[in-house]
Amino acid sequence: MRALFLGIALLVSVGAAAQTRPDLVSREKLRVCADPANLPYSDKAKQGFENRIAEIVADELKLPLRYYWMPQGPGFVRNSLGEGMCDLIIGYAANSDVVDHSNPYYASTYVLVSRPGSGLEEVKTLDDPRLKTVKLGVIAATPPTDHLLRLGLLDKAKSYALLVDRRFSSPAEEAVHDVEAGVIDALVVWGPIGGYFAKKAQPALVVSPLHAEQRPPLAYRIAFGIRRNELDWKHRLNDVIRARKADFEAVLRDYGVPLVPIEAAPIGAAVSRGEGAE
Repeated sequence: MRALFLGIALLVSVGAAAQTRPDLVSREKLRVCADPANLPYSDKAKQGFENRIAEIVADELKLPLRYYWMPQGPGFVRNSLGEGMCDLIIGYAANSDVVDHSNPYYASTYVLVSRPGSGLEEVKTLDDPRLKTVKLGVIAATPPTDHLLRLGLLDKAKSYALLVDRRFSSPAEEAVHDVEAGVIDALVVWGPIGGYFAKKAQPALVVSPLHAEQRPPLAYRIAFGIRRNELDWKHRLNDVIRARKADFEAVLRDYGVPLVPIEAAPIGAAVSRGEGAE
């Protein structure tokens, strides 16, 4: 794991040095910090839902869209947004202490991904007795692991790596494939990831929201991440969210993101996107 951190740190350093450093909050273009290989969020081919959200924001602001590409991992925020290479991260947990943020533009939840006809389609909480007799998968060090530990289910669950460079590995995608193949019976995973890959399975897998869980909660508010003390920029983004809310929701639903009411998701919680992005 330490070697992985060092590798990502080296990539961050090289990427930052190779691209021109502009002034803070550009008025001439929308500069977005994004991962070049992190579907369903973003990629260099601009096929992720955050790419499409960025296009809507740029359209509303009447600005050309420009990306600063960097693998999301340790140092991502510090070496992209923090260094003034870009002005916006399209998706970040509201009230994260790593960035300031806009108002939330959606809320989602961890989910249980299972095969059709498995008998797990109606599971809504991790303390459902049906989960005691099946083989579960979970992404390491994510909030559901606390619940599985409390319930005595973690030891027999298959764990998939959290901190990876998505250009070379996609553990969550592999975990969904394991559900499809019967290697595990169900997967507990962040909803935008589970919903996207479950939709691609043949046949499509079942995605069951688990937002009823608390302490730690499994539903979270997602906002735009920005630098601190850029209040005018925050207000502009909040105006965009109000104006284009329906367009954002249409994109999210198209990508299979399970949405929950923003007011139902707790304030001040963190969520994993499958990487560390300090």
